[in-house]
Amino acid sequence: MKKNPIIPFLLIMGFGIGLIFFLSIQGVNNKEEMAATEENAEGGGEAASAGEFDPEALAQGKCIGCHGNSYEGQGAFPSLVGTPLSEDEIKDILANGKGAMPGGLVPTENIDAMAAWVKSLE
Repeated sequence: MKKNPIIPFLLIMGFGIGLIFFLSIQGVNNKEEMAATEENAEGGGEAASAGEFDPEALAQGKCIGCHGNSYEGQGAFPSLVGTPLSEDEIKDILANGKGAMPGGLVPTENIDAMAAWVKSLE
């Protein structure tokens, strides 16, 4: 008396598909709430429009992964501390990217403040 080994796999697959379906419905019902949460987590929304941009907070969220906790560089990523680049060159890199660094990590309206902050790192 051999049992069919496919039955448990079909049951698990059916359960998984049902779970995905119900979770997607939950996401559709809460999309406005999730969008508002994402804006606040990324530093967007009203806080950014109110002129309260904090370059260091943005750097802690987006720069330390590549440039290191103290911004002194690691591996192929250069140090931000004491950079020989001019403020205009930093603005260009922040806007357009260069090498492994993608452009657009800093909102356009905050590029000037971010470039000034990077230049102030000593």
